[in-house]
Amino acid sequence: MKKNFPIIIILICLSLIGVIYIQVNWVLTMEDNKEEELRNKVINSMIDVGQELVDHRGSTTPTLQNLRLKPASSWRPSDQFKMDLMRPPTIAEKFSEDEINEKLKKFFALRGLKDTKFEFRISSELGITNGLSSHPYEVRSPNFIKSFEDTVHNFQYIYPLQVPTGAEIEGLVPIETLCVVVPDYKSVVMKQMRFMITGVIFFTLVIISAFYVTVSTLLRQKKLSEIKNDFINNMTHELKTPLATISLAVDALRNEKVVHDRQKSEYFSSIIKEENRRMNKQVETILQAALLEKQELQLNLQPIHAHEIIRDVMENFELQLQEKSGKAELLLNAKNDLLEADEVHITNLISNLIDNAVKYSKEDHLLIKITTSNTNRNLIIRMEDNGIGMSKETIKRIFEKFYRAHTGNIHNVKGFGLGLSYVKTVVDAHHGRIRVESTIGKGTAFTLELPLMKQEHS
Repeated sequence: MKKNFPIIIILICLSLIGVIYIQVNWVLTMEDNKEEELRNKVINSMIDVGQELVDHRGSTTPTLQNLRLKPASSWRPSDQFKMDLMRPPTIAEKFSEDEINEKLKKFFALRGLKDTKFEFRISSELGITNGLSSHPYEVRSPNFIKSFEDTVHNFQYIYPLQVPTGAEIEGLVPIETLCVVVPDYKSVVMKQMRFMITGVIFFTLVIISAFYVTVSTLLRQKKLSEIKNDFINNMTHELKTPLATISLAVDALRNEKVVHDRQKSEYFSSIIKEENRRMNKQVETILQAALLEKQELQLNLQPIHAHEIIRDVMENFELQLQEKSGKAELLLNAKNDLLEADEVHITNLISNLIDNAVKYSKEDHLLIKITTSNTNRNLIIRMEDNGIGMSKETIKRIFEKFYRAHTGNIHNVKGFGLGLSYVKTVVDAHHGRIRVESTIGKGTAFTLELPLMKQEHS
């Protein structure tokens, strides 16, 4: 698992990058296609509009009403004026801005561009056609000039409005062009692609989430595998030591000198009994952990006095404190220490915390200080020691099952890493809280908050 794990992570990351790359390229390709589709729709709409405008102009009979009045200064000789009278009107002269706008809207809507904004202009060129002078007329929408100048963000297309070959008015009218500008055409394309883009983003996030869950699961499995191996190693060591001691004691009891010496026999028998008790305790700890895993912690709630339990537990650790040249200070100042709790589990809780303080103490002069106080609803139990302390990383993980703080190459601290996990479970089961404060080299303090027994008022 350790060898394959980096390879699995690399493959997953490469797969994720590849999927995202393909999705981005697909979106960009779709954007290009949609832009081309928009251009084609606009161009086809302009062709239809242009054809309709040209057809309507071709059916017009030249009259005085077809001409726009010119200022007096622009009048020409009478023969030229007569020729102008005979000239058919240009599209810019015949159709108003609103009429052209409506035609463009109609054909835009027919091609699915109903809400697409546009600007337009129809203009004629200066020149002479078959001896007839052509005048520069144009009709345009209000914002055409501004839109036409921005060639970066706006799409524009120019369509020549040519008279069909062989038509009666061919050569009688100047050349005109229809120019349509679609402002900010990319936003039009994005609007058309919004559902596709939303879907791509959603499913990309789903894929990223799936990869994240996969990697997290692999990391968790790796961590559990390491914890399992540490637990097996610890358990093997914890059970192997008493078994070896019992084996040696049994061999000693078979010795003829020991058989006839009652005092030595009792000594080795007591060793066997003590090691057997120790093994039973370790097995009980493992079974207790299994029950906690299944969340089968059963509480036998009854009124108990916390001060009495603390005193009893400290008496049991008296010999161990003497071996460490240590002492305990009890400042049981709480006026109310009555809890509705499980006596066995609360006793084990206090015992585990004191056992930790003893295990992780310095070579000598161990000091354990236990103080109690009250809040309105809780009993506060603070347990301090002057031991080796813990790092910030250890504090974060101290209540994890099977976790044990690293002590370098020192193996004098024994256990399965279940004690504080059990403590946290018991505190939570009693609806309490526990906090940890620690400084490396100075010691550790555990603060318990357990709810007081509710007093019934008559």
